[in-house]
Amino acid sequence: MVKFFKSNFFILIFVIIFLTSCHRMEYSPTGNVQNGLASWYGSDFHGKKTSSKEIYNMYDMTAAHKTLAFGTYVMVTNLKNGKSVMVTINDRGPFIKGRIIDLSYAAAKVIDMIGPGVVPVRIEILKDTSSKKSSQSYSVQVGAFIFKKNAESLKQQLKKKYKNVYISTFSTANQTYYRVRIKADGSDSAQKIAHKLYKEGFTAIVFEGN
Repeated sequence: MVKFFKSNFFILIFVIIFLTSCHRMEYSPTGNVQNGLASWYGSDFHGKKTSSKEIYNMYDMTAAHKTLAFGTYVMVTNLKNGKSVMVTINDRGPFIKGRIIDLSYAAAKVIDMIGPGVVPVRIEILKDTSSKKSSQSYSVQVGAFIFKKNAESLKQQLKKKYKNVYISTFSTANQTYYRVRIKADGSDSAQKIAHKLYKEGFTAIVFEGN
């Protein structure tokens, strides 16, 4: 599993770059917040068709939901640690009472739920409203939190080894998310930073834009 994850590390990076360079996310005004349990699914389903007919890739930032439209973006927050991740709905499930979302392996790893397997979460529905031109700037996101103090703590930790560490905020009508990022000089620089962070035990995602 570890060897396969490393071989697909940069595939995950390029997928995230593509998604974030083509879309702007905006808060959806109705039916936007749900609370319940999240689980995750991985290698047993890797390479198989999802309910949306897409091929499931455990290293993509995707999730399964019972009713949300395919292509819907949601922000999922692990209520045990305050960590958040944005995913796209491309599958149906989970069909177990109390569970409201099934995350991909990669998304589950971002919010530290691989070990526990099932955690309480809050999900906010986001709406894809428009496209924007490439900014030609890059950053590496090392964490996203609902608690500012957690973001500040990670920022101070990273500043010991990395330059240009900052906190980018993303707000909805219900929540502000604090995203800890490192500014990169370009795509190659961002990938090198992300790879270094990965070797140090962090889960890093490359974004186009700041």
